[in-house]
Amino acid sequence: MTSHIFGRSTKGALPIAAKGEGCYLIAADGRRYLDGSGGAAVSCLGHSNAAVRAALHAQVDQLAFAHTGFFTSAPAEELADRLIAQAPEGIDRVYLVSGGSEAVEAAIKLARQYFLEIGEPDRRRVIARRQSYHGNTLGALAAGGNAWRRAQFAPLLADTTHISPCFEYRGRTEGESQEAYGLRVANELEAEILRLGPESVMAFIAEPVVGATSGAVPAVPGYFKRVREICDRYGVLLILDEVMCGMGRTGHLFACAEDGIAPDMITIAKGLGAGYQPIGALLTSARIYEAIAAGSGFFQHGHTYMGHALAASAANAVLSEIEDRGLLNRVQVQGEKLDAALKHAFGQHPHVGDIRGRGLFRGVELVADRDSKTPFDPARGLAARIKKEAFAAGLICYPMSGTIDGQNGDHVLLAPPFIIEDAQIDELVDKLSTGITRALAV
Repeated sequence: MTSHIFGRSTKGALPIAAKGEGCYLIAADGRRYLDGSGGAAVSCLGHSNAAVRAALHAQVDQLAFAHTGFFTSAPAEELADRLIAQAPEGIDRVYLVSGGSEAVEAAIKLARQYFLEIGEPDRRRVIARRQSYHGNTLGALAAGGNAWRRAQFAPLLADTTHISPCFEYRGRTEGESQEAYGLRVANELEAEILRLGPESVMAFIAEPVVGATSGAVPAVPGYFKRVREICDRYGVLLILDEVMCGMGRTGHLFACAEDGIAPDMITIAKGLGAGYQPIGALLTSARIYEAIAAGSGFFQHGHTYMGHALAASAANAVLSEIEDRGLLNRVQVQGEKLDAALKHAFGQHPHVGDIRGRGLFRGVELVADRDSKTPFDPARGLAARIKKEAFAAGLICYPMSGTIDGQNGDHVLLAPPFIIEDAQIDELVDKLSTGITRALAV
């Protein structure tokens, strides 16, 4: 069959997904695939949630779309209220968009406009971390620190500087405590602000748990508290990107709760709509909103589908399912079981260097040599082979290459639905083991 779809790759044909059933996707040929990564940490409720489907049916019978230049809607208002009720201290407003890249793009533009409104027009620079990923639009891509994704678009990207990630497995030296390591890499932010000139820096953006680019890498204790102190000292806005790690994925609705800090802005998406509708959001502090309100009175930004009533209705139903079914606690419990199962299967594997993450957000890093942490030769294409072999075994997972510097290193990211059962955790680990074994044998 000839397809006219311009997909992610021009190489090979993909199976057609015909049906979703709990933690499984079913292809048109009847093959069942356990969704071990929730697509890209999206499908937190699985693929056939009755409550979300019912909410969408009810909403579309009432109202699907009304442009936000003319109207607000009840679902959008309800969603904003619910998010703010559980957001970190100081966060007071919600800007609804259609996905993660849009949310990050809005955050960067809002940061710039905020400083114009308060009379600090020289603040224009963004600092981020190497091996971060913040989206694929030009502003978000510029903020991200993934060298491979940035390379061919570099001439189009705004100037952004990058400091070291907080990547304990790769960065902490022998004899260095977690706390000392965290302070060392956090202090790079202060050094970079001083190098650029504090009056020129508007924001620092980071993922509380780094997702696709490095594979579920959490910060060590104390790191983000020090980052918050530095941002406060120099008047720099702290933007936390929780597009992948937020909305319950780590066992907290907002991942930064585990780090004990409140940012100036938070971006969310993916699990917010659980795959039932495209939706994302930028959450911002009252201080930033009030600066706009007291100044020009409008944010010079916008998208046609922002605040979409049907998408907001889906997100409200997702939040209700998370709350009513106690899924945040379940994520923590099942996350510990997944971690234990991974360590039982791979803890002594000669080519597994690290198993890490929080909640149902876990990463497995592959190495050629455990003692030296030497990665495999990138020419081997190990991550792509693991993806192919795991898929053939009936598992959807999220392998990536370039874990260390955008070129070297391989990992597998796991982010299964919050409803995953014990037997399905065993199935996930067994099929991942099959995929890794077969990929290493090639």
